[in-house]
Amino acid sequence: MKLFFGLAFTLLIIQTSVLGQVSRNSFSLKIAKIKYEGGGDWYANKTALPNLADFCNDQLGTNIDVDDDIVEVGSPELFNYSYVYLTGHGNIVFSDSDADNLRQYLTNGGFLHVDDNYGLDKFIRLEMKKVFPELDFVELPFDHPIYHQAYKFPNGIPKIHEHDGKPAQGFGLIYEGRLVCYYSYESDLGNGWEDQSIHNDPDEVRLKALKMGANIISFALTDF
Repeated sequence: MKLFFGLAFTLLIIQTSVLGQVSRNSFSLKIAKIKYEGGGDWYANKTALPNLADFCNDQLGTNIDVDDDIVEVGSPELFNYSYVYLTGHGNIVFSDSDADNLRQYLTNGGFLHVDDNYGLDKFIRLEMKKVFPELDFVELPFDHPIYHQAYKFPNGIPKIHEHDGKPAQGFGLIYEGRLVCYYSYESDLGNGWEDQSIHNDPDEVRLKALKMGANIISFALTDF
């Protein structure tokens, strides 16, 4: 049975239209960035989540708190958030207690978005094996619902920043038929969410990133 996180998520009544939009409620829903050990820059993309929350509030009718909340992966506070975001360029280490806490969070209804900021891949794959030894990341097909929420991405996740010429890919961990972790790889979505002045991305590129982010949020809040 799905466990709801905190008073706001417990009271959440989601109503979706045929366009997949999420209706506004009278309270603020909380999302957060994950802080982890290992020396990697978990704090990267400081303006990303506030901008994504603001975009979702404007375009999807959500009422997401725009504060950039931070939660440690092993903290019981993790259960206060229905969507958590993990990013960085380098090393990441989960202790046994971190891995157990994250597994409990994800298997009881939480949703993790891992966003490779280039350099995270070899570390996150190892650490998520601590969380789900029985699962492997699988590439999601382009017809997966996460690409067809409020916005349509018939070719899957968009490429936001070019680093090494590899295609953007979206992977997932699927537990008992439910997508519990979405891994955006070689896309750099979070950089596209940041203030325009930080990376000087064209408006159309930032809009693609924000729309894909809104789809992830929409999916996380409606996939019961």
